[in-house]
Amino acid sequence: MKAAVFHAKEDVRIEEVAEPTPGPGQVKLRCEYAGICGSDLHVYYAPESSGLDFEHPHPVTGSMPPQILGHEFSGTVVELGEGVDSVQVGDRVAVWPIYACGECAACRRGKPNVCTKIGFHGLSSHGGGMAEFTTVDATKLHVLPENVDLRLGALVEPMAVAWHAVEQSGVQAGQTALISGAGPIGIGVWFALRAKGVETVIVSEPSGGRRAAIAGVGASNLVDPTQEDLAARVAELTGGDGVDVAFDAAGVGPAVAASLANLTPGGRVVVVAIHERPMDFLPTQLVMGETAIVGTLAYLQSDFDAVIAAMAAGGYTADGWVDDVPVDDVVGAIKRLRAGEGMKVLVRS
Repeated sequence: MKAAVFHAKEDVRIEEVAEPTPGPGQVKLRCEYAGICGSDLHVYYAPESSGLDFEHPHPVTGSMPPQILGHEFSGTVVELGEGVDSVQVGDRVAVWPIYACGECAACRRGKPNVCTKIGFHGLSSHGGGMAEFTTVDATKLHVLPENVDLRLGALVEPMAVAWHAVEQSGVQAGQTALISGAGPIGIGVWFALRAKGVETVIVSEPSGGRRAAIAGVGASNLVDPTQEDLAARVAELTGGDGVDVAFDAAGVGPAVAASLANLTPGGRVVVVAIHERPMDFLPTQLVMGETAIVGTLAYLQSDFDAVIAAMAAGGYTADGWVDDVPVDDVVGAIKRLRAGEGMKVLVRS
């Protein structure tokens, strides 16, 4: 079968590899769509900083590169391994791709998303979604309802990242929010906030293309922070109170600083983006308003269920911000995303 296989820095090859067979408790999927995300770009351009180990097997999966890519993907069940009765051949599914040790403090506390030995199918495992077929444990499958197609199904994973961030914020219906960064995760945060009844959502994004993309899914309170007074806009839309929650989906220090500066007393900043550089801030900002900063990583299985339910209710669309490419164009798509071209790319297997 054809697959996109990572070998080394800036070395992803489209190869013919052996078709997998499901073991006990596993299913075989015909992969349909797999998203390219920031993690894939890190693997391609800076594998040494992405957690990949070229010398030792992964502590949970036992895997080492070469690695078939694709950790955010959808597919159709084509074969059941021994003992699987939770799904049927023909079911269309999204895949929760996490591998966790089950023993560390995070796992014991029900947080496999921050397992100290975490791995992902399509990043540190025996297979991935950028292939014609893959095998996964049946426990990782989330069946898609009839009105959620496989294209949306491949977006469940990144949208679950955003959903989990909104869960971490504690925001309630009728409250107010600020999103810094209108990339795919920022768009996902907007979808999740709307699904939870948050009507006043301000989006801060310097890129005209990204502002247009999030406007295309329905966002209206858009600010270019390089040209406009973000604080004045927040004050206008919140009656001078500041927002209840703010999300850093940009991954730069000024986004966190602006989030803190525009919080209402008792508000919370959620950092969902990965930062490559340190930043300075004055902790007194937290003290004087009894505000908080919290980090968030990945998702739980319950976040997948919640996103799929919201998709089934019509709360999500891929129109206008998601592009498709064939698997042969994976490297080209990675390079275009690195250059800032496009928003979200799904690879057709």
